[in-house]
Amino acid sequence: MDFPILSLLTFLPLVGVAFILMIRGDSETVARNSRRTAMFVSSFTFILSFYMLLLFDPKEAGFQFVEKIEWFDALNISYHMGIDGISLFFVMLSTFLTPICVLASWKAVTKRVKEYMIAFLALETFMIGTFCALDAVLFYVFFEGVLLPMFIIIGVWGGPRRVYSAFKFFLYTLLGSVLMLVALLALYLQTGTSDMVTLMENPVARDMQMWLWLAFFASFAVKMPMWPVHTWLPDAHVEAPTAGSVILAGVLLKMGGYGFLRFSLPMFPEATEFFTPMVMWLSVIAIIYTSLVALVQEDMKKLIAYSSVAHMGYVTLGIFTATTQGVEGGIFQMISHGVISAALFLCVGVVYDRLHTREIARYGGLVKNMPKYATIFMILMLGSVGLPGTSGFVGEFLTLLGAFQVDTVIAALATTGVILGAAYMLVLYRRVVFGEQKNKDAAEMTDVDKREFIIFVPLVLMVIWLGVAPSYVMDRVAPAANKLLVNYYAAIGSEMPSNEPIKVELKKHTAKKADDHGDHH
Repeated sequence: MDFPILSLLTFLPLVGVAFILMIRGDSETVARNSRRTAMFVSSFTFILSFYMLLLFDPKEAGFQFVEKIEWFDALNISYHMGIDGISLFFVMLSTFLTPICVLASWKAVTKRVKEYMIAFLALETFMIGTFCALDAVLFYVFFEGVLLPMFIIIGVWGGPRRVYSAFKFFLYTLLGSVLMLVALLALYLQTGTSDMVTLMENPVARDMQMWLWLAFFASFAVKMPMWPVHTWLPDAHVEAPTAGSVILAGVLLKMGGYGFLRFSLPMFPEATEFFTPMVMWLSVIAIIYTSLVALVQEDMKKLIAYSSVAHMGYVTLGIFTATTQGVEGGIFQMISHGVISAALFLCVGVVYDRLHTREIARYGGLVKNMPKYATIFMILMLGSVGLPGTSGFVGEFLTLLGAFQVDTVIAALATTGVILGAAYMLVLYRRVVFGEQKNKDAAEMTDVDKREFIIFVPLVLMVIWLGVAPSYVMDRVAPAANKLLVNYYAAIGSEMPSNEPIKVELKKHTAKKADDHGDHH
């Protein structure tokens, strides 16, 4: 395809930024036109990404819509963009959630609206660019660029402790990123190229892989975030405005998992094999520990933030099983969690806008005066728990299936997270939606309005659709995931696990039964 659709998708939000910068007039006019411009540009970006989804060839394992322009010839660094089945749905997630965030901020954000919309559109450019970049230097620019608008969104429009939380978020992620930059320089000096496709096909020597893997791991683990470098996340979520939490949970956390799939497994396969037990144990600790911490939270946002760390534990567990089910399950879990957690933070935003508190004890009995809200919250809560028929079930089931093939002890321990997840989400739902209405202010709250309903409908439908018909996503993810695993096992000199022997055994068994049946006659 000659049309540069990925570049257009990536930089279209910046066109919106340019338009917003030119808006003049009194504060009310500027705010209104800034909102409308951001809504129009982000919606158009989503429509364009949907067109890209329709053009995407589901059978192709390699990169599609590839664009390559030599950037610095002398240094062999190029502007290289392309997507495969792994990155496709992360681009879709970014374009899907941004207009929802703009709409969610329509009434909630009243100060510095122009700057707020500029920050969100700039953030969208960096997010899409991260998932499309096929040059390591370009990837790093987009990957780190995300920090700046998110830092501003938390620091300017956040809660009372916003400055502390913004700096904690910035410093944690920056520390990991400095190590990643050093590793990128070392990788470039060793190979003479920053082209990610070339680096995936030609891994460096084992000793070098070990150090590089650890440096990249530091950056991706903080971004996920994995235990024990997760402590910035609850603070960032609690202080961030609702839309900030939506993007943080929906897209930014997925960049760590995406990094593992793009760098750790294909570029450092021997190091990945060596460090896999460590990652799997860290994932299990994250699942159990953060689930227990979530159980005792009194703040709605903190509870959902800790649940995000637990769900990301399933992602790392699935990816590092290096099995078909595990990797595909990890990718699906990220997509599913991106939708569910975003919607849950919006649920918190709805009641926070009315009562201006996130304290669980201040609510109760909302089913009486907010039945629509109670229904929406219930579907999303069940999706988070992993009820069959929702998207949460598919990802968790596949990651655990992959884990059972590798280590039954780790898989059994990880499965306890499903029980704990059900416990903390059901407790949250019971305390907020059912019970007595002790708080008079909570009893007088109005149900979701038309704007809020429009926000929730696509999210709820997505949770159900992904749960009922996951094959649409899986069919597009599978070829790229399979190619990744084939290359990984070829690099470590091992045979890729396959389900084929089971099928052969079943066929033999069936044939034998048929023979016995004939002999009997």
